[in-house]
Amino acid sequence: EEYLKQRANEGSTAAVAADPAPAPAPAAAAAAPSTTATAGGDMDAASAIIAMETSQSKTVSEIAAAIPDLASKPDQSYEKSDGFTIMGNAVTLQASDAPGPANVAWVSDLIVENALSSLTIFNGPLSDVPHLISRCFINEGKISFFLDVRPRAYGAYDLRDADGNYPGPDTLGRKAFEYSGARKDYDSKFGTEELISLLDESVAKLEGVTTNPGLGDEGLGELEKITRGPLAVDISMPLTSGNVDTIIDLREKVAAMWLGWATDDSHTHKPGAPVNSQYVYDTKYKQNCYGALLDTYVDFFGQADGE
Repeated sequence: EEYLKQRANEGSTAAVAADPAPAPAPAAAAAAPSTTATAGGDMDAASAIIAMETSQSKTVSEIAAAIPDLASKPDQSYEKSDGFTIMGNAVTLQASDAPGPANVAWVSDLIVENALSSLTIFNGPLSDVPHLISRCFINEGKISFFLDVRPRAYGAYDLRDADGNYPGPDTLGRKAFEYSGARKDYDSKFGTEELISLLDESVAKLEGVTTNPGLGDEGLGELEKITRGPLAVDISMPLTSGNVDTIIDLREKVAAMWLGWATDDSHTHKPGAPVNSQYVYDTKYKQNCYGALLDTYVDFFGQADGE
């Protein structure tokens, strides 16, 4: 989302590369997201995104009320009046952060009319509170829904096989114990039965669900593998009012859980080495998250608008 402002300032939809690279073969332009309901759905995209936008705004307001030092970043935000569009759809982006005690590095409240509702929260290095990615893309009567409560330490999740097994000491040596410890720490604090049950029960209520490739599956991009959390929900389904209501309810409840963790001092790192180690890990991790997100947006909106 940070990249959107750079694009507007440059007046170009071209990506900015750090180093010259061979130009890729031109990608076929994606069709503009459809705003009407199609067979199997009873809701149009415009109405669905409006409902999600209302819910997302409420969630961000609740976060701001609970974290007083959360402040808007006008230079990284867009209003509809700024005239920035993606495939003809107006973009609004409300960016904020809390560099003080709350240590929230980035909150992105992003809406693309008729197409996308996305809430992204990255935390700073003073705590081990998970990052939160909550995103819905709508096109041609279908919802693509992604929700991820992302661990703050490397747990070798990218090495998990389709059966949920991880490589042991015979493959990774002593590192296997380090990674196993990181997984156990996440599971005990955040990836609890409460969260797992909420995710499972909510997904079970959805109609016509198709599960997209996940950890351990072929077809998942490399950057997705190394950034995705173990409980990520990545599914597609028909655009129906029932599905939209269930998704909104789930997104609100998971965001409320994140807020509870973010305001709990027990998740604060002790000063010194833990903070430094978290900062080093976060720096590379966020770069990889950006690359994974860029791939996703290209898939949604085509090469030019996705970048």
